[in-house]
Amino acid sequence: MVERERSRRAVLKGGGALVAAGLLAGCQSGDGTTAETTTDATTTTETTTEQTTTAEDTSYSVSMEPVGDVTFEEVPETWLPYTGDYADMGVALGQADGLAGIGVPSRYGTHHYAELDGVSVDKESLTTLYQDGTGKEVFYSVDADIHVIDPNFMVNRLQWEQSDVDEIANGVAPFFGNTIFTQVYDWHDYEYYSLYEAFEKLAEVFQERERYEAFKTYHDEVVADVQSRIPEETPEIALLYPAGVPPESFYPYLIGEGTASKQWRDLSVDDALAAAGVTDAQAGGATIDYETLLDIDPDAIAVRLSGNISEEYFQENIVAPMEEDEVASRLTAVQDGRVFYGGLTYQGPIIHLFQLETAARGLFPDTFDADEELFDRGRVSDIVNGEF
Repeated sequence: MVERERSRRAVLKGGGALVAAGLLAGCQSGDGTTAETTTDATTTTETTTEQTTTAEDTSYSVSMEPVGDVTFEEVPETWLPYTGDYADMGVALGQADGLAGIGVPSRYGTHHYAELDGVSVDKESLTTLYQDGTGKEVFYSVDADIHVIDPNFMVNRLQWEQSDVDEIANGVAPFFGNTIFTQVYDWHDYEYYSLYEAFEKLAEVFQERERYEAFKTYHDEVVADVQSRIPEETPEIALLYPAGVPPESFYPYLIGEGTASKQWRDLSVDDALAAAGVTDAQAGGATIDYETLLDIDPDAIAVRLSGNISEEYFQENIVAPMEEDEVASRLTAVQDGRVFYGGLTYQGPIIHLFQLETAARGLFPDTFDADEELFDRGRVSDIVNGEF
C-alpha cells in the first residue's frame, strides 16, 4: 500500500532547503476506502492521540552538515549512498541487506568482505547510479528511505540543480551526507568530518551506537599497534592514479585531510607531491609524466586503482612497464622496488583496516611481513554481525 510505505519513511523535519515530506496516516484497502474507519468521534479522537504519541515516542533527529537536522519516524530500512566510503560504513553497522545502490560499483571494494565471515554484499544486485551521468529517475526507481549523499556533491560534481535535489528530498527521501573523501573542493565551505565522525553520524541514523563504539574501540587498538611498530624514518611518497594502463602519465593525489588518505596519515608518511608544489587532480591538477616524476623522485610510489587488483595484475601492468621504461626505470622507487598498490579512494571503517594493512606492508616490508595480518578478521566479523 503506497500510503503505508510512504509514512514508514516520512521525515518530520529537514535542514536547509531539504524540506521534508509530512506524515501520512491510514492505509487504504483494495477498494480505495480507508481501513478500520469509525464514526464514533470519541474513539477517533483517542486513536488519533495514541498515533501522535507513538510517533513522538519513536521519532528521533540527527544533525549533519550541510543538511542540518533530519528527523525520522523509524530507522531507515533501505538506503542509498553514492560513494563506497558511506556504503562501507553502513555495512559495518550491520545494514548490508538494506543497501540499494552505489554510484560506480568498481570503486566500492566489496571484495574485502570475502575475508570476513557472515559479511557480504552482492554488488550485482546494487543499482548503478552513474550511467553516463546520474539522473533523477534512478532515485525514483530505487525509492530508498534515505540518500546517504551530500546534496552539494550532487550539485557540484554531478551537475544537478538545487531544484532537483529538493524534488528528490521532498518526493522520495532526504539527503544525509557530507563529502569527506577529500578536502580540496572549493565549494565545500562547511564543516568536514573525519571518517569516524561521519561513521558516528550514520550510526545515529541507524540507531547502532553500540556497534559504532565497538568498531571505534577496535580501530583505535589496531592503529595504535601499527603505529608502535613504524620505523623512526618514514619515506616520502607519491600517491598516483594512472591515466592509462600500462601507465605513461598519472593523476596526482595529495595526502590531505580527507578520509581517502587516512591510512597514509596513520603511517606518518611525507607527501613528495605536496612538497614539490603539485596540485591535486581533484582540485584541477594536470597529469604528470615520468619526466616530472623523476624531478620529484619520491622514495616510494603508491598507485591507486579501482576494482579488485591482484598482486599479479599489479606487477604485470604497473610495475613491469615502469621497470622497462627508459625514464621511469631511473626513479629511485622503481630501482628500490618500492612501487606498490595504493588501494581505493573510498574507504569506510572496514575497508580502511584492509588498506592500512596493505599500505603498511608496502611502505615498511622489513617491519610488516607480506603475509602478516595486522587486524583480526574474526573480531571485525563479530562486530558487523552484532556479536560484541
